[in-house]
Amino acid sequence: MRTALWTTAAGVAGLAVLAALVATGIVWPNRIPAAAYDVRGVDVSHYQGEIDWDVLAAQDLDFAWIKATEGASHTDPRFAESWAAATRTDLLVGAYHFMSFESPGADQAAHLASEVPATPGTLPPVIDLEFYGPYFDDPPAPDEVRAILDPLVAGIEEHYGVPPVVYATEEAYDLYLAGRYPDLPVWIRSVAWTPGLSDGRDWTVWQYSNRDRLPGYDGVEPYIDLNVFAGTREELAALTLP
Repeated sequence: MRTALWTTAAGVAGLAVLAALVATGIVWPNRIPAAAYDVRGVDVSHYQGEIDWDVLAAQDLDFAWIKATEGASHTDPRFAESWAAATRTDLLVGAYHFMSFESPGADQAAHLASEVPATPGTLPPVIDLEFYGPYFDDPPAPDEVRAILDPLVAGIEEHYGVPPVVYATEEAYDLYLAGRYPDLPVWIRSVAWTPGLSDGRDWTVWQYSNRDRLPGYDGVEPYIDLNVFAGTREELAALTLP
């Protein structure tokens, strides 16, 4: 009986240690499958604070997407600074827009265009489609979302000359994107397991971790998101603005 109790206690303690290692990013389940992809990158916002882009770019990275805008009026306070510095490095750099469910898609596209230059050689803008605030518990209907998303996609493609990438959680993908928008590259968030899209589609970018730490930034958010691209760096560069 005593041996069984000690075994149980040791098992519980081991699980607690493992949970703590995962929670702090020391151990992360997706690092092994993600290591099969050679092209890696980050996505950042003002939460990473001031970024030393030369230091960050030296961390075996190939690309970075920087938060630029949200909805029809908000601009990330560090976007302009990060954009200017990041585009001076060897990274392939792009901007992302956090899509709001509360403003027209055409207005959001116009706001993005006013803040992000259509610079040849930069990565396509990204539409970040995920739940937030009250929409976690009460997601908007697919028709409501597509009524915003369709003009947002059209406005971006018209202004930048390339289709946007669409970033989504697996839940948002299944609800709003599965079986639709075949011309848009998909950036899927799946931080607990290797992603497999429900409609059999191939993903283009995979956000595999939201609990990594790299030298080069000092913000209120201690962690940074890591991603991989399903192809070569040359293939990623082929997606850039003409």
